[in-house]
Amino acid sequence: MELCLGTVQFGMDYGIKGQKQPSVEQAVDMLDYATQNGINTIDTDKLFIVSKFRPNLLDDVGQDKYYEIMRNNLENTLSRLHTDYLDSYLLHSARYIFDDEIIDTLNRLKADGLAKRVGVSVYEPEEAKKCIERPNVDFMQLPYSIFDQRMEKAGVFENAKKDSIQIHSRSAFIQGLILMEEDEVPPFLAKAKPIVKKISLLCERHGLSKISLAMNYVKQQSRISHLVFGVDNLEQLKEDIEIFSEDISTDIIDDIAKEFTDIEADIVMPSLWKK
Repeated sequence: MELCLGTVQFGMDYGIKGQKQPSVEQAVDMLDYATQNGINTIDTDKLFIVSKFRPNLLDDVGQDKYYEIMRNNLENTLSRLHTDYLDSYLLHSARYIFDDEIIDTLNRLKADGLAKRVGVSVYEPEEAKKCIERPNVDFMQLPYSIFDQRMEKAGVFENAKKDSIQIHSRSAFIQGLILMEEDEVPPFLAKAKPIVKKISLLCERHGLSKISLAMNYVKQQSRISHLVFGVDNLEQLKEDIEIFSEDISTDIIDDIAKEFTDIEADIVMPSLWKK
């Protein structure tokens, strides 16, 4: 498994604490450090380029407009990135995976040479399973963390073993929730406090950092090729790269993970948070 640097923080305030986006100079420094230290996959940047089709753009248009809208969106992305093609182009509205015409249009862009792989950024196990079922979807990004074990429990990774689909995981830290102390959890996530307290106690008991535990939990899933992560500053990036190279006993990871097998979706899915 390799790291993939997510860049959503570079373009907006992001995270459970609303961390401020870095300056252009800071973002360039982080990108430079990442590429010089073994990270060659960037989610919406250069090198191995992964980008997404803007969400909901096809909701109120006819099928005859799909190609025009999707191609224009992709060409705008290529223009901003100063490149001729993307390595992977994903649908950001996961429900589109159930629309044959949209998936066919996505593959038409691939046939045009504008993307090497096409796929979907999913949220629910049912969406992930549909990606695996489709022979013309070859890339998928999904949420997976020690707090969010839904994909594994639903058999997504097991079903994907014999398939050529490439899988990237995101939300290893759930926008920083996993890394918080109990008193840092915001009021709108008050019911997450006992869970946050438990992981703090377990990490302390085993002498682990939360970052190491979160990353190593994802690392043990062999069907995932890249762990997508975001950072706010260069020091955080350096720390994450160093910690990712460390290994934790799988027995310890499994024992801790058993404590978090049934966390409610409105805790592990930021899209459901009611701020």
